[in-house]
Amino acid sequence: MRPKFNRKPDPSRKFYRLNYFIQAREVRLLDQNGKQIGVVTKEEALKKGRELGIDVVEIAPNASPPVARLIDFKKFKYLEARKSREEKKKTKNVSVKEIRLRPFIGEHDLEIRREQAQEFLTDGNQVKISIPFRGREITRKEFGFGVIKRFLELLKDQKIVREPHFEGRVLVTMVAPDKKSTRAATPAVKTV
Repeated sequence: MRPKFNRKPDPSRKFYRLNYFIQAREVRLLDQNGKQIGVVTKEEALKKGRELGIDVVEIAPNASPPVARLIDFKKFKYLEARKSREEKKKTKNVSVKEIRLRPFIGEHDLEIRREQAQEFLTDGNQVKISIPFRGREITRKEFGFGVIKRFLELLKDQKIVREPHFEGRVLVTMVAPDKKSTRAATPAVKTV
């Protein structure tokens, strides 16, 4: 029977040494505000932490000498978690949405697909436009190129990422929102 605790550590979680678990003899000590106190022995840092009633946390173990900070560890972990949440909010998840057309598509259907694509582009996503050819439709490739050309003319605020090309029996092009034209579309406020 295998032991349950033979798991690999999670690389996303950081490990910090606290108080008596710090292994270095000397540390570069920072106070609660992040101001440098100086290079002190481990015992002096622990004594200062006991006086203030807070923990000594080793935040940069690979530095020479290692950097330790005087701070309440629970507060430190909370601030670190809040910082990572803020970073996650700032990252934007751009995905690729696909719009499928037909070589012999009607005007109304083309307009509906244009509205969908415009919505995807305003959300900041890239749009992959594909026209699959079935059977003998492949002999009339010019109809597919015509449909893509019409579709791209209908779209506003777009930048062609990849020109129309064939991937097997499918005519494909990629479109992304054009950042310059979206800035130009927002009117500047004039003060008098």
